[in-house]
Amino acid sequence: MQFRLWIVPALAMALCAPQLAAAQTTLPPRVITMSGHGEARAVPDTAMLSAGVSAQASTAAAALAANTTRMQAVLAALKKQGVPDKDIQTSNFSISPQYANGNGQAPHVTGYQANNQVEVRLEDVSKLGVMLDALVTAGANQMNGVSFSIRNDTALLAQARAAAVAEARAKAETFAKAAGVSLGAILSIGETGNEGPQPMYAAAPMMMRDKAVPVALGEQSVNADITIVWEIK
Repeated sequence: MQFRLWIVPALAMALCAPQLAAAQTTLPPRVITMSGHGEARAVPDTAMLSAGVSAQASTAAAALAANTTRMQAVLAALKKQGVPDKDIQTSNFSISPQYANGNGQAPHVTGYQANNQVEVRLEDVSKLGVMLDALVTAGANQMNGVSFSIRNDTALLAQARAAAVAEARAKAETFAKAAGVSLGAILSIGETGNEGPQPMYAAAPMMMRDKAVPVALGEQSVNADITIVWEIK
């Protein structure tokens, strides 16, 4: 009985030995992994601007009334310039007390300030200079910046991705040649993230001077980053 207990483990080890040897001799695939970056640029075709009205008065009601009158004029100016309702959105509205102190007095309310701001989307950037002038003329006394974008960046993103793949392949071929091997089939391609249109402030291929407001459009860039794994022949 004891003899059998010794034979069974020995027989099992003998049967498993070929599989263990094969597993130990299996080598990982030989690969080259390379990353690539691509970029495409274009002049933006959409502008976003933030404009508003601030009014002060001795009472909250008076400040609100003054602000409302001015904002109505600002909205009318936007409509006159052909901006549709869908591209105008209130972004901030507030009424706050104004305080003063000094001469040994405790802080006290001296009046009220009403603020009303709108975000405006302009799909014809050639009108941006005229729009800014019209808003200020209409009574906007808060201009909080202008940003640019590209409405449809699909074609630019395709260009950036193609450039990223080309860069990765060129780098992989350089490494393969230096190592004395050649590239085989592509085992995987992955995108590590892409960025939408980003402003390129250094470039200004287009300048508009509408009345007294100069506007530089510059360029937008779309970026793509990819990683490719090749089999080594």
